[in-house]
Amino acid sequence: IRTWGTDASSKPLFDSAAAHGIKVIAGFWLQPGGGPGSGGCVNYLTDTAYKNQMLQEFPKWVDTYKDNPGVLMWNVGNESVLGLQNCYAGDELEKQRNAYTTFVNDVAKKIHAVDPNHPVTSTDAWTGAWPYYKKNAPDLDLYAVNSYNAACDIKSDWEKGGYSKPYIVTESGPAGEWEVPDDANGVPEEPTDRAKAAGYSKAWDCITGHRGVGLGATMFHYGTEYDFGGVWFNLLPAGQKRLSYYAVKKAYKGSTAGDNTPPVITDLTVDGDAGKVPAGAPLTLTTKAGDPDGDPLSYEVLANSMYIDKSKDLTPLSVTNLGSGRLKVTAPDKPGVWKIYVKVSDGKGNVGIETRSVRVVPPPVNGTNIAQGKTATASSFQPGSGDCPCTAANAVDGKNGTRWASDWSDPQWLQVDLGSTTSFKHVQLNWETSYAKAYTIQTSDNGRDWKTVHEVSAGNGGIDDFDVNGSGRYVRVNGTQRGTGYGYSLYEFGVYK
Repeated sequence: IRTWGTDASSKPLFDSAAAHGIKVIAGFWLQPGGGPGSGGCVNYLTDTAYKNQMLQEFPKWVDTYKDNPGVLMWNVGNESVLGLQNCYAGDELEKQRNAYTTFVNDVAKKIHAVDPNHPVTSTDAWTGAWPYYKKNAPDLDLYAVNSYNAACDIKSDWEKGGYSKPYIVTESGPAGEWEVPDDANGVPEEPTDRAKAAGYSKAWDCITGHRGVGLGATMFHYGTEYDFGGVWFNLLPAGQKRLSYYAVKKAYKGSTAGDNTPPVITDLTVDGDAGKVPAGAPLTLTTKAGDPDGDPLSYEVLANSMYIDKSKDLTPLSVTNLGSGRLKVTAPDKPGVWKIYVKVSDGKGNVGIETRSVRVVPPPVNGTNIAQGKTATASSFQPGSGDCPCTAANAVDGKNGTRWASDWSDPQWLQVDLGSTTSFKHVQLNWETSYAKAYTIQTSDNGRDWKTVHEVSAGNGGIDDFDVNGSGRYVRVNGTQRGTGYGYSLYEFGVYK
């Protein structure tokens, strides 16, 4: 197995690994680790303090654990050659990559001086990092790479690069988000359970197929979490075994004969238009699933808002089983692109999972939106950063992709001038993630004296859709309690007659 860091907390792992006949590739973390999206920029040309600190710290832990029978080798850094692109560009990026890999070599020499009996490597996210190691890190004993859908290209890359050292694959498995096409909603198409299992098997066959050079792999196991990344990558969500679990078991043990294996979902469709599902409306999913062992199946449906608010959590939806694989749920209340997961269990500890995206939109309203395009003002607005400026006008422009956002304090208000005193019968609010927990809808004929026509005390964001009898030239949302630590934020404030 492989770790990303080694410190005082590593001893129980090394001891347990040794007790079970397992070896550990013990890692040392360097910034900016983790490839795309990583932080912690370091200037490897000038930051001698950081480099000296690592040169002192890493050999200390090597000396501490070098005689532990659980240690297999030392691994310096993770995806930093790629990750440096988050900090630098152009000629400076090349200089930093050369400086980083030269520093890795300095670390390798220090480790070898303390422990000549264990090899040293360095992991990156692509074989494109290897030329830098070949040039600048001759003291590495072998190379390492994290490679998923491209694992079967490693052998040819090694041959074309004219390398003489062996390698190990420190992460591998099915295709990741960065390796698949987007669906109609702009969401990466998650491979099916069958494709994921085949991905593990294919990667393992290619790794073991490079005899004498490819020294093996630590296949990626996300954990037991039942969240966005967990469903994409893990083998045992909440301890339930998937097809990928059995693919990895077969790769390592050679057989899964006699095992009770998971249900297989061969099709999942969203009835109607998956690109336009009204918030809170009924949504029907049609599945085709079977169990190789003939076990009776049970169904669950979950939803995830990663592409709306970056949440990795999966929320269970109430399901009505209509029979013949048809499942009826209520669409989430918050507009945006959701991932919907169908989970099929066999009662024997196995599970099959399939997912599709749906675009949740505000439900249609009968009538005319008399606020759209009118003059809007607010108590405050956020002038910059991210997708802002987020002015009051954004909440009445008829676009669900622009928003008004207030200061981070209570109270705050947004009002629209209808031009003359007008009666209305319905209000629809499309909240961004930063919503109002408590607010009132108020009207005024002069913009000074206000009358409350609707009050909400336990709002939860998403779409607030309600009938209301009101009349006035001005209509406003008056927020008195925020639902988050941020300000109030509205995509659209619709007033209908």
